[in-house]
Amino acid sequence: MILTDTGPLVALLDKDDASHQQCVQIAQQLPAGPMLTTWPCFTEAMYLLGAVGGYRYQSVLWSFFKAGRLVLHPSSPTELDDMEQLMKQYADTPMDLADASLVATANALALCQIFTIDSDFRIYRLKDGSVFEIL
Repeated sequence: MILTDTGPLVALLDKDDASHQQCVQIAQQLPAGPMLTTWPCFTEAMYLLGAVGGYRYQSVLWSFFKAGRLVLHPSSPTELDDMEQLMKQYADTPMDLADASLVATANALALCQIFTIDSDFRIYRLKDGSVFEIL
């Protein structure tokens, strides 16, 4: 599974999004299987999709989830603690909860690839000090 940020979830569904074509091309090259995201990213994507396309766009994201094309990672209590520490560590960036949830998930599941359009992931480091491979 490929860890997926809010930006691509929105851009894939919103044809007017500046990153739509780029995200569609990347998505077509991803390995077979579902994308993985977190509840904070899913919530953020629902909010943004509602703002640009209303329930029509939100319902497509729901259908991705129901069809198994998008998996929502349930954060453990340890990951929640990690999110708080990450937000403190990157307070000068600043890091929001959605980004912290993705970094914590990557650390918990030993993932290093992320589908994102957020340049902050060039700054964030995994717990072993390595950088994300941005798709």
